[in-house]
Amino acid sequence: MASKKWLVLTTVTALGASALAGCSGAGGGGGGGTSGAGGAVNVLMVNNPQMVDLQKLTADNFTKATGIKVNYTVLPENDVRDKISQEFSAQAGQYDVASLSNFEIPIYAKNGWVADLTDKAKGDSAFNQGDIMKSMADSLSYEGKVDKPTWDQIADFAAKLDDGTTKGICLRGMPGWGQIFAPLTTVVNTFGGTWFNEDWTPGVNAPEFKAAVNFYVDLVKAHGEAGAPQAGFTECLNNTMQGKTAMWYDATSAAGSLESADSPNKGKFGYVAAPVNKTASSGWLYTWAWAIQKASKNQDNAWKFIAWASSKEYEELVGKQLGWSRVPAGKRASTYTNADYLKEAGAFAEATKAAIEAADPNNAGVQKRPAPGIQFIDIPEFPDLGTKVSQLVSSAIAGQMTVDAALDQGQTLAEAVAAKYKK
Repeated sequence: MASKKWLVLTTVTALGASALAGCSGAGGGGGGGTSGAGGAVNVLMVNNPQMVDLQKLTADNFTKATGIKVNYTVLPENDVRDKISQEFSAQAGQYDVASLSNFEIPIYAKNGWVADLTDKAKGDSAFNQGDIMKSMADSLSYEGKVDKPTWDQIADFAAKLDDGTTKGICLRGMPGWGQIFAPLTTVVNTFGGTWFNEDWTPGVNAPEFKAAVNFYVDLVKAHGEAGAPQAGFTECLNNTMQGKTAMWYDATSAAGSLESADSPNKGKFGYVAAPVNKTASSGWLYTWAWAIQKASKNQDNAWKFIAWASSKEYEELVGKQLGWSRVPAGKRASTYTNADYLKEAGAFAEATKAAIEAADPNNAGVQKRPAPGIQFIDIPEFPDLGTKVSQLVSSAIAGQMTVDAALDQGQTLAEAVAAKYKK
């Protein structure tokens, strides 16, 4: 087993699991009080590996240097999304900072739920807003050559690599609009499908959408991981690190964990772009980013925290203390000119950078869309719609219903959403 070389399929676009700050909530208003130097900052964040590293490094570095204590609440993806939505929509003020994504930022900013960080970012020379990669900065703002296998080839590879002990591929099956439908919507896109056409006509049970989901479900049922209906990013990461699956299609952020010093199969992975079908490229654009709640009374210290957590200085700290492959890359252009980083992350660094720079949320498939987004539709109703349809598809993976029946029900749900926008 140890001599086997696994092929890991990372997304053409990135899940930059690190923090980006500068443009977050650029339309959200400003102000808010401060508690003065040393006031604690309450942070609500996702439990991915890069954020867990941040939690470990904070006290001995940020707090030691500034006197500002940081209290973390760390939750899995589905749970943290729900809690953040409740917290920010109510403007409860319990948390100063939260890890939001490029899905929430435009919506929350429009509603005035996040603080405007534009002036803080521009006025902080150490933060260096100009170093933030353009596609990431654009996706977090409001009003502001790689070989590509085909999905048919991937299915063939999965069948050949599946020896019973090592499964052919790991694909998310866990319900959640940000779980199974992160990779699955990219498959829909490249198969020619879409959640909504330009005039808001739903396409959830259209032939292309059904073909994509049937392909995905059949593949994971035939050659995917054990317990697929409850497997998300974390489960697939663990399976791949341990050599239980031969291939994995998911976020570029995973590469750093796969190549970290404690990875049992470090150095045995290969990386290629997201598979395609009808489109020239595929993949998605997603990042966990920092935002300050508008209701926070501690905004100055909150900014100091996220500026540090998003900084070049922090990347260097991770590299020196934890290993350069664990640097939360995907946000700063300078990361990809750092010799120490490139030495350890050379297997995936260039592919990741190219993927992020090529991301285009406004042109995700073969047809025009009514709202931006690659693996999501950036409207407030999508989390509920995507989650409900994801539960149906996960049930299909579990063998409890057919894909066609699941998507027929999903079409009805999508029609209710479309009716609001057609008016």
